[in-house]
Amino acid sequence: MSDDKAKLLRSLTIDRSADEGKRPARRRWIVPAVVAGCVLVAFAAYALSELRTQEPPKQAATQQVTQPQAPAPQPQPAANSEAGNLSASGYVVARRKATVAAEITGKVIGVFIDEGMTVTEGQVVARLDSVLAEKDYDLARQRVESADAAIGMITADLEDANRIFVRIESLSKKNVATEADLTKAQARVGVLSAQLRQARSQLETAKIDAERSASVLAKHQIRAPFAGVVVDRSAQPGEMISPMSVGGYTRTGICTVVDMDSIEIEVDVNEAFIGRVVPGGAVSAALDAYPGWSIPASVIAIVPTANREKATVRVRIRFDKKDPRILPDMAVKVTFLRATTDATSATGPRAAN
Repeated sequence: MSDDKAKLLRSLTIDRSADEGKRPARRRWIVPAVVAGCVLVAFAAYALSELRTQEPPKQAATQQVTQPQAPAPQPQPAANSEAGNLSASGYVVARRKATVAAEITGKVIGVFIDEGMTVTEGQVVARLDSVLAEKDYDLARQRVESADAAIGMITADLEDANRIFVRIESLSKKNVATEADLTKAQARVGVLSAQLRQARSQLETAKIDAERSASVLAKHQIRAPFAGVVVDRSAQPGEMISPMSVGGYTRTGICTVVDMDSIEIEVDVNEAFIGRVVPGGAVSAALDAYPGWSIPASVIAIVPTANREKATVRVRIRFDKKDPRILPDMAVKVTFLRATTDATSATGPRAAN
């Protein structure tokens, strides 16, 4: 029985002799494969390092070759890149622009203008309530007439007194009239002469008062100070208006008038380039509202002061020809044209000859 168990146990054992014979054959191809893989990895690393070290010199050489052929342009601030002309930005301004207001306080009873209307110098744009002013003017004229009538009356009395004085003086020489009569006639002539001077002075005072009343009455009609276009209407009929601000609902102006013939351009030029601007120089202007329209202009003057904060100098420019499309406060870009091109073209053929 024990022998049978031993045989059975031996039959269950695994024979490893065949596997031990095969192990050397497997190890023969594993080792070369590992060595070949290491060689490939080392070669790839070496090739990659060589590429990294060789690429920057090639790029530098390429830049050195291409840089002389296509140099980068240098930017020029505030200058035209094509013609080298100085450029600046500014606005259209009006040299004559006034807010029309009354010189007295009163109630507006009529406004005869509106935005966009053209007015002439002295045209009535509004009228104030003038009932009291008219009464004062009538009273002043009556005083003038009264003073004039008083002068006429005193003049007639003085002429009569002079005749009496002359007659008494002749009688006194003949010892017909007494000395007292002569003195009395002479005194009456002196009194009437003084009264005449006083009446004439009162007449002049009455005339001045009448002129003043007429001036005050005329101030109730508000007129345009110059010819232009109304760009703003402020007051309405029924409102109170005053030459000074007194608060409440009292206005200080009737309208704003602009003289369109006085429009020009004002630009601020960097003080570093102000030497390139000369009075009378040619300028090309372009409005932002009409970008394709080139307007010929010229420099009026360079304002002799600089802005410390912005480091700029103001330049005034006139339009060579006015146009109704040009309006105040429009944004504009100007280019100061150089005259060197014309001078070079003019002197070129002479130098060749």
